[in-house]
Amino acid sequence: MKRRDVLTHARRLGQAVLLLGPAQLVWGASIVSVRVWPSAEYTRLTIESDQPLSAHHFVADDPQRLVVDIDGLELSPALRDLVGKVKPDDPFIAGVRVGQNQPRVVRLVIDLKQAVKPQQFALTPVAAYQNRLVFDLYPTQAPDPLLSLVNDKLQAERQAARSVDDALGEFMNRVDRPLAATEATQPSKEPLVAKPKPKPGLTPAPAPAPRPTLAQRDRINRLIVVAIDPGHGGEDPGAIGPSGLREKDVVLQIATQLRDRLNERPNMRAMLTRDADFFVPLQERVAKARRVQADLFVSVHADAFFTPEARGASVFALSDHGASSAAARWMAQRENAADVVGGVNAATKDAQVLRALLDMSTTAQIKDSLRVGKEVLSRIGNVGKLHKGEVEQAGFAVLKAPDIPSILVETAFISNPEEERKLKDADYQLQLVQALYTGIDRYFAKNPPLARNRQV
Repeated sequence: MKRRDVLTHARRLGQAVLLLGPAQLVWGASIVSVRVWPSAEYTRLTIESDQPLSAHHFVADDPQRLVVDIDGLELSPALRDLVGKVKPDDPFIAGVRVGQNQPRVVRLVIDLKQAVKPQQFALTPVAAYQNRLVFDLYPTQAPDPLLSLVNDKLQAERQAARSVDDALGEFMNRVDRPLAATEATQPSKEPLVAKPKPKPGLTPAPAPAPRPTLAQRDRINRLIVVAIDPGHGGEDPGAIGPSGLREKDVVLQIATQLRDRLNERPNMRAMLTRDADFFVPLQERVAKARRVQADLFVSVHADAFFTPEARGASVFALSDHGASSAAARWMAQRENAADVVGGVNAATKDAQVLRALLDMSTTAQIKDSLRVGKEVLSRIGNVGKLHKGEVEQAGFAVLKAPDIPSILVETAFISNPEEERKLKDADYQLQLVQALYTGIDRYFAKNPPLARNRQV
């Protein structure tokens, strides 16, 4: 073949290679990372790769396990790492086994601790993530959140009563001790009866806590229920500060302390939309608040901006006629994008129904949201600088409960180095929690919830 023909052939071959996609050039995808996000509500398993993955799964019994076959893969160290990602306290996964089931097919065998309803879906590249294959493992029987709230309240009341009884018993024992010593010198008029000795090594099992009756369940109507929503979580880290502080971590710390502070009130009970590092879709956060019939919804965040100079706390309420400022509109768009980063299964059956319901925001809800927002903002202003001296409004998806006053609190700018340092500080967190608590307390003092016939 002449030199000119060789060059022409090479040129054509190069053009043909350029026309090929990644799937034709490389038959196997490369695994970027594997992650496991356990929680009491569900466990998420994520496989991130440089190319979309094709997989199918089935559930097997005796013992219960989820079997996943992933096409176009060879077993790699990154996939083997999945075995060590499972934590002993994971409520759903006991362990993971990985093997080359067939050429170009990797099999995952996920040993289960309980029966699950798995959901599988794929996510396209977004933010810092490439292609993600996601498996969400939900329990076949979801717990009743309202019943759990009642049980928590009853348990707290029993513990408080037990503490009072113990203190009273100790006091009476001290009072009776001199009398007992006097009586010990007098002859006994009763026959002595030997008490049976407990068998060594056996401890009587405590009586199980009784399930609340319907009457006890109705006591929730006399409680003020506050839903606290720590923003982001799991696959969605939120904003990240200059030193690496993640928004999802610091807001969970603040929200947990606020829950504990509110629970000290005898007529109040607080719940968290997430109590660990896992992702909750925006609409599910609102749905959780509605399931426990919350009287107030407070979403906790840490702000961020392009430049480090931005600073100060903010409080937002929903708007039904556009954002109150360009900054509020930008903030709402950023927070509403959390579902895209965190990863939502778009095939969920009732997603459209729930979305339509949560779009029915009412004027009364927004009016009450502004009231509680003003109370909280005035207290936060005593802790640090405010970004704006009034409650702002925008179309935050997480504030769209039609029947619950809802606010979103940006505690500080995590993108500001000085405010990031404050957010790390335990004392500053405590001041923020106290300010939030006082604002919430003052709102309910001025606007007590009306008695109403509620339904779960």
